[in-house]
Amino acid sequence: MADPPNTIPMYPNPAHSQPPRSDTPTAPTSKTPAVTTAQRATSTAFESAKPSSNDNDPIPRHPTNSSSDEENQPPDYSHDNDPYQLSTKLKTDSEIEAIRANTSRKRDGYGPITLNKEAHKAKKLQDFYENQNENIQKWLKPVDEHIRLAKIFQGENHLKYQIAVRGSFVANLLLAVLQTYAAISAGSSLSLFTTMADAIFDPMSNITLIVCNRAVKRVDPRRFPSGKARIETAGNIVFCFLMTAVSWIIIVLSLMELKQGTSEKTKPLHLPSVIAVAIAGVTKLALFCYCWTLRNVYSQIRILWEDHRNDLFINGFGLLTSVGGSKLKWWIDPMGAIMLSCLISYLWLSTAYSEFQLLIGVTADTQMQQWITYISMTHSPAIVAIDTVRAYHSGPRIIVEVDIVMDSSETLRTTHDVAEALQMKLESLPHVERAYVHIDFETSHKPEHFLKKEL
Repeated sequence: MADPPNTIPMYPNPAHSQPPRSDTPTAPTSKTPAVTTAQRATSTAFESAKPSSNDNDPIPRHPTNSSSDEENQPPDYSHDNDPYQLSTKLKTDSEIEAIRANTSRKRDGYGPITLNKEAHKAKKLQDFYENQNENIQKWLKPVDEHIRLAKIFQGENHLKYQIAVRGSFVANLLLAVLQTYAAISAGSSLSLFTTMADAIFDPMSNITLIVCNRAVKRVDPRRFPSGKARIETAGNIVFCFLMTAVSWIIIVLSLMELKQGTSEKTKPLHLPSVIAVAIAGVTKLALFCYCWTLRNVYSQIRILWEDHRNDLFINGFGLLTSVGGSKLKWWIDPMGAIMLSCLISYLWLSTAYSEFQLLIGVTADTQMQQWITYISMTHSPAIVAIDTVRAYHSGPRIIVEVDIVMDSSETLRTTHDVAEALQMKLESLPHVERAYVHIDFETSHKPEHFLKKEL
């Protein structure tokens, strides 16, 4: 089992106060011409003033408990650590709550205030400002602080990760044996046979994740210069199609049974089989709840969480149709098997489609692109404009391309140092696999890259 430091994490982005930005690289002042505020183009950046001691630090890294009022005060932003004055757009909790208070009078005459149209609009507006606050506080936090928090968060969840992965594997292995017994002892229940097939492939899913994780860790840079993180996406796609193939086989068997028919009105009920599937459902519920807390931290845990979520419905519906075939009509059981198999096929094909999008190179989400743009804009005073920003997936991670504009009179050393520092900063971000920084002196040219529609 690989340790979490070698996994592909998906760290959350909690909002925190703004610490000093002493790590922001800048171009050498001796080589950089003076740039006034009026001369700046679409982007600027400033080096934050480093306090001489913690007493002068506006945001203490280790605040004491002597005054809770001081701890709850908003951070002090200045022109150094907030050159675009984004902090002025932050909304306080009282201002956000006031949005709902403004809709206290019903204007449409339908339903209570929490259900009418005005209240719904107010809730959407509140969500918008809450997301805006989170994004602004995230952008104003230095990159090194994001990296530090990501490492702390990963270390704190080391044991939870191990329990989730190993616990899911052991539980899936035992449940596969239990549900195989349930399907065999039940005899003719295709619904229970469907749940058995799904349970058998669950340990294979765990093994696939473990093997892919170790493959990502052991990389020959001469054969794979950009790493092998995409192997996890490829492994997920293969597993999705295996599960879909098994579902289609069960659909064919169920259709054959419906066509042949039977002289019996109902099928025999085997109580131990029902109990075994019920135990499996309860176990899946416990695993689902445990993995839910880590689903946004590690991509492997999210795959396990989705699998447990799907199994909850599959086991419940399979148990229902099996009992229905034993108590009501015999055809309920094969019909339930068909419905379950169609559901399983849809879920896994949907997962395969999303994984294909990552493998092909779908663009990153808008918030990620905005964050990368802001980091590039505030990286150095020598950057006078941002021409192009691209961020797209290469498997679970992201490739970043940034075109920056600098003064044509700058020396090669200055432009190289600024671009290299920006590249290293972007590559240090969570989720980012590689970053490419291109330097230009104007923005009127055609794009450096174009789509090749023909070979």
